Parts: sequence; structure tokens; C-alpha cells
Amino acid sequence: MRHCNGFRFALLLVAALLGGCSTLSYYDQAVGGQMGILARARPIGRVLTDRHTAPALRARLRFVRRVLRFARRDLGLPLHGDYRSYADLHRPYVVWNVFAAHTLSLRLKRWCFPIAGCVAYRGYFSRQAARHYAERLARRGYDVSVGGVPAYATLGYLPDPVLNTFIGYPRTTVAHIIFHELAHDLIYVPGATVFDESFADSVAAIGVARLVKASHDPAWLARYRRRQAHRRAVLQLLRAARRQLAAVYASHEPVAEKLADKRRVLAGLHAGFWRLVRAWGGTDGYGHFFAQRFNNALLGALANYTDLRPAFHRLLALEQGHMRPFYEAVRWYSRLPAGLRDRALESRKDLVGLPALQQVQRRALVQEGAQVVRTQGARLPLTVHNGPYDKP
Repeated sequence: MRHCNGFRFALLLVAALLGGCSTLSYYDQAVGGQMGILARARPIGRVLTDRHTAPALRARLRFVRRVLRFARRDLGLPLHGDYRSYADLHRPYVVWNVFAAHTLSLRLKRWCFPIAGCVAYRGYFSRQAARHYAERLARRGYDVSVGGVPAYATLGYLPDPVLNTFIGYPRTTVAHIIFHELAHDLIYVPGATVFDESFADSVAAIGVARLVKASHDPAWLARYRRRQAHRRAVLQLLRAARRQLAAVYASHEPVAEKLADKRRVLAGLHAGFWRLVRAWGGTDGYGHFFAQRFNNALLGALANYTDLRPAFHRLLALEQGHMRPFYEAVRWYSRLPAGLRDRALESRKDLVGLPALQQVQRRALVQEGAQVVRTQGARLPLTVHNGPYDKP
């Protein structure tokens, strides 16, 4: 019975993580989609010994096992039985996320629910259903973006399988996805999308860099470094566009002029990318991404994964690159009140253990209440403030 209750709770969690269960049909598709994944999962050992398994898939699954060993041994990430099975979903993405923002704002719309708090996306197992919902939001005046997602984490409540939706990506991308999702299993704060995603992406970036370096493969290391340089250039381009748009939206210009300025900034974003392409001598895999129609929703969604990454990397440097004390420091930040957490992480390099802020934390938790959030380790609950969380 305890196992069944845990399974039911996990399915409810999946519905929440995918964007809330405001309607019965949404709940049905979320639970049905997760059950469909579990039904298709086969143990990786069985897939490897199956004579019908393609050699390329067999090699990739062996690489996944290597990544998992590295995650546990070198990054201290929990496994909880994740990625020990393989599922072919016969579609390019596991879910499609809908993002939305007002026409003159970079602040993402949020969907809230009891289990996972408030998140800045709403997910569907059907691309058609995601587009249908996005069209409804667009008719209400929102900028909308629908993005395919190759993987997500059930936070250790269900065994997440390796999926066909990401197994064929470059090896560094496969490792990045696995490290990212395992980091969610380690620390997850309800309602803190930017904190959660930036933390997980920071761990993934750190893990991939160390994995490639440990491989002693000069060609792989050279490709990784070139790709990272290109990624930094793209992120710099996107951040510049966001800064320009934020200035436009904060100005006192008439709405018509703001909209015209918005169009110019977004057109400049595409022009800037093609200048990079000419410098690189190719798109380096970013062609499809920059073929999209950029808007506030897409730029806001990208910021979820990048806004706090520099702060997390500084925090790791303070811990001299050691992962366990880094995780403890992140847990400390996660206990801060929602309105203080990200500002503190961004603004101070010596904050961890600061007595004054520990007192602020205790007062805030006593005055406003707290919510229990799962973390790894001994699986003891963390008290995490669950107040308003509205970071643009």
C-alpha cells in the first residue's frame, strides 16, 4: 500500500511539474503520459543483449552507464534507480512546454499548484495540445512560445528512463541532460524556477567540463571548447537583447513606439546571430534555434536556465570546486525567503554562514510559515519559505 501511495503521489507530482492540473483533461493527459513512458521502459541490460538493438544505440547506452558512474563518484549526485532503463517513445520530445509573457514584459506567466509550487511553464505530452493551449493564450494578448523538451525529472519518486528523445544528441549534450535532471533530484525548491533550473544547469555544465577533461580525449576536448566558446557568444547576444527590451518596456514611450522598438531589437537579434555564423563558418547547431520567432516568452524561458549560473559558479569557486560543500551552501540559500534568495546569491560572495542573514531567515520563517521540500542525502525535509516568487 505504501508503494501504491507513493506511485499515486508521484503521478500527481508529474502533473504538477508539467504545469498544474486546473482541468480534469489536463490531469488525465499528464498521468497518462507518464504511465505511457513507464510502460515502454525496458532494462538497459536487456536492450544491450537484444540482437535487434542497433550498434549506435548500444554504444550510447554504454556511454550513459559511464556518465552515471561519473555522476555518482565525481559529482555526488543521487541516482535513485534513474536511467537504468530505456524507452523509445516514437516522437522527438517527451513533452512540449508552453511559455507565455505579456506583450511588453519579460516576466513569464506562472502556473501554481500545491505540490511543485509555481513554475513558469505548462507542459503537455502532445504537441498539438500544447499548441492549442498556446493559441488560447495568444488570443488573450500574450507572447507565447512552445518548446519541445527531451527530458524531465520526477525528483526521485519514479525511476526516470533514458529516452530516445535525447540519446541521439552529441555525447556532451546527453551527459548535460542526465547531470541536469539528477541535480533536480538532489535539490528542488517549489516555486523557484530560476533558482532550480540555474542550479541544475550549473551542475550539468560543471559535470560535462569535468567529464570531458577526465576522458583524456584531445579531439573531444577541442570540440567541447569550441562549442562552449560559441555558446558564450550566443548567450551574450541573448542577454544584450533582454537588456535592451527591459529598457524599452521600462521607458515612458507610447505603446506604439515600444512595440516598434521591440521589433527592432528582435530583428537585431537575428542579424547578430548571422554575423556569428559568418565568423564561425557555420551555424554549429544553432540554425534551428535562431529560425524561431523570438518574443518575450522565448527570451524569458531561456533566462530560467542562465540568470543565476554565474552566481552558482562563484559559489562553487568559494568551495574550491568541492561538490559536497557546494551542495550544502546551495541548500542554505534555498532556505532563504523567496524575495531574498536570488538577490543574496547574486550580490554577495561571502554570504554563506553570515549570522545576520541567518537571523533574517529565521524571523521570516517564523512570521510567514514554511513549506517542506524534498532534498537528497538522508531524505530529511528542508523547510523552505514558499512566498511570492516573481523574478523577471
